[in-house]
Amino acid sequence: MTDSITWEEPFCGEGNNCFRLGTDPTGNAYIAIAGAEDTYLTDSREALRSLILGIKAGEADHLL
Repeated sequence: MTDSITWEEPFCGEGNNCFRLGTDPTGNAYIAIAGAEDTYLTDSREALRSLILGIKAGEADHLL
């Protein structure tokens, strides 16, 4: 399944907390720990967008 996912470059917070975001041609979004892309969470692009906006707004910085 990971062959159809287009992964972005890793995003790293403070320390060693790195994750990657990905999408597939059918509109699903993925998030995985950098280096472990074969184990990922998936949801709609809108759900992932909401998560990212929350992180950037400082509402979910404990996740990083």
